[in-house]
Amino acid sequence: MAVSAERARGIVGARRVRWGELAVQVVLGLCALVSVATTAGIVWVLFRDTAAFFADVSPIAFLTDTQWTPLFSVKRFGVLPLLTGTLLAATIAMVVAVPMGLLSAIWLAEIASPRTARIVKPILEILAGIPTVVYGYFALLFVTPLLKHLIPSISTFNALSAGLVMGIMVLPMMASLAEDAMTAVPVSLREAAFALGATRAEVALRVVVPAALSGIVAAFILAVSRAIGETMIVVIAMGQQPTLTLNPLVPMQTMTAYIVQVSLGDTPHGTLEYNSIFAVGATLFVVTQLLNVLALRVLRRFREVY
Repeated sequence: MAVSAERARGIVGARRVRWGELAVQVVLGLCALVSVATTAGIVWVLFRDTAAFFADVSPIAFLTDTQWTPLFSVKRFGVLPLLTGTLLAATIAMVVAVPMGLLSAIWLAEIASPRTARIVKPILEILAGIPTVVYGYFALLFVTPLLKHLIPSISTFNALSAGLVMGIMVLPMMASLAEDAMTAVPVSLREAAFALGATRAEVALRVVVPAALSGIVAAFILAVSRAIGETMIVVIAMGQQPTLTLNPLVPMQTMTAYIVQVSLGDTPHGTLEYNSIFAVGATLFVVTQLLNVLALRVLRRFREVY
């Protein structure tokens, strides 16, 4: 009788475990469905109004026209000036962030003592917590006047100062993710290199960096995506003039800055000018998705499994 009671309690306990596991699976599945549904909703809203825009504007003109004047009396809807400004600012940012971030990661992972790294890394990551509007005013009120002493012809609003400060903003992301990738490299690879007589610099540059290349590339792609999607820095420091040029010393406008300009409330809802922000947003969405696809291909190509 005692055996039967004990067996019954075991059966009840097993059923509770199964029901508990089922509940956890349902909760996790619902969380995944919420993420998928949110993404689908964003895509639907974005491309629904984008389709309304392209019902009045030719997609070919949108992609090839060199002027962007949707708020003027003579309206032109060529996205190239906005795309050029966005990519130029992001390129300047990555010129700053990639070498500084990679060198910082190498120092944290391979040269600094564990105690020093534990102190310096959180301090570096504080830069990621500074509001971007503060970075924007820093670029406008400090970096631009400093550049005027070096380049007198630079405009008050320009892509150079905005790009430089954006590079400082994404530096912690680049350094932290690259350092994590280097730290994940097995110690045995370092020990083997040291046993062959390699110096610390040779181990870092010829062993650790190649072994962590997939993680470093992923950090680069994420930093580029962050720079492309930045808003407040370019709104404050770069200006609101959609000019098709590669000269970083003059005012320009990015896609995110234009979206902010139209979203302030002065443009009536449902007009062609208002719908243009969805077309610009869709372009930005496509660019970031292409970067994500590129990142996945690179990760699959260079991923190392230890």
